[in-house]
Amino acid sequence: MLLTAALQLKAQPFAVGHTTLSLSDASRGNRSIPVEVYYPAASAGDNVPVSGSRKFPVIAFGHGFVMTWDAYKNVWNALVPEGFIIAFPKTEGTTSPSHSEFGKDLAFVLTAMDLQGKNSSSLFYNKVDTMNCVMGHSMGGGAAFIATSVSSRIKHIATLAAAETNPSAIKAASTLKIPSLVLAGGNDCVTPPAAHQVPMYDSLKSTCKAYVSIKGGSHCQMAEDNFLCNFGEATCNPKPTISRSVQHQTLFRFLIPWLRFHLLKDCQSGQTFDSLASIEVSVSVRKNCMLCPVNKVSELLPESISIYPVPVEETLTIHVSDAVKISGCDLFSPEGRQLFHWNINVSDTRNVTLKLPAEINSGVYLLRVSNGAEQRTIRILKR
Repeated sequence: MLLTAALQLKAQPFAVGHTTLSLSDASRGNRSIPVEVYYPAASAGDNVPVSGSRKFPVIAFGHGFVMTWDAYKNVWNALVPEGFIIAFPKTEGTTSPSHSEFGKDLAFVLTAMDLQGKNSSSLFYNKVDTMNCVMGHSMGGGAAFIATSVSSRIKHIATLAAAETNPSAIKAASTLKIPSLVLAGGNDCVTPPAAHQVPMYDSLKSTCKAYVSIKGGSHCQMAEDNFLCNFGEATCNPKPTISRSVQHQTLFRFLIPWLRFHLLKDCQSGQTFDSLASIEVSVSVRKNCMLCPVNKVSELLPESISIYPVPVEETLTIHVSDAVKISGCDLFSPEGRQLFHWNINVSDTRNVTLKLPAEINSGVYLLRVSNGAEQRTIRILKR
């Protein structure tokens, strides 16, 4: 029996706006901190208005050694459309950077962006949320740990192939109790996880932390193609066994729902992260918490539900046991973005057939099957 379903397309992601800020830290002798800022906008462009009337969380992102902010186009193009402001300080780009100053720059940028949100003459007036996160790649990831150790205002940290620094990022991690996500490349020969990201994760005192290692992933493939990073990586082994695009897809499949849960208070994204952590074979995961606990989202018993065919082409059938009745279904992207919702309007809610919308391309998706307060999320493959 073909389900008569109501499909609701979620609001489209935000466009990417961009501006350049020239900041100055009076507490460090008016230290100059130029910053490239990418933000959610109604239309893409430079200095265009920030989208709508809502406020957005801010992420301060630190670049890698001798790398520049434009090596992270993949980061802003993935995160800004989800509703995050990302600020890239352009300091400490020399061959002899100060990790300490870079960490302080990252912390300062978050404070400065908060002030921008309170400045009536700023592009970001009334657009900056109180939620924030410090991030970084390689040296910038290590500096992110330093930033959290010098500022109590930082609420979350997420790092990409973070490098040990001077002063020690590993030691700084031992002082942190904030929610933390440590992302690593399994084939990273520049900052091998065993000597860099694993000790950072182990040192964290956070009651909610996660370590995600991308199997076959490398150090430089966390970012866009970059000559200087590639040059250093070419001198060591092991080499990556997955492509840059695959590594990016895997990276954001975990990073986006983690950020959405913590910074946007989206419990469904937390459930998506937890589900992926348990079923995704392209990564190895360690974590000490559930982002969306069982007392908030309970799951149907695994033996109570089955879905076929696998993979699906145009339609899929859901069968549940006599004790369970389906009340609704939702389709999500691997990153946790809701794509469609089906209301169940049939008499036999134990056997439901869903027709996938024509615009759904081939790939992996998450299907959430609901029975009132009970839910189960299942990965499906669209041929």
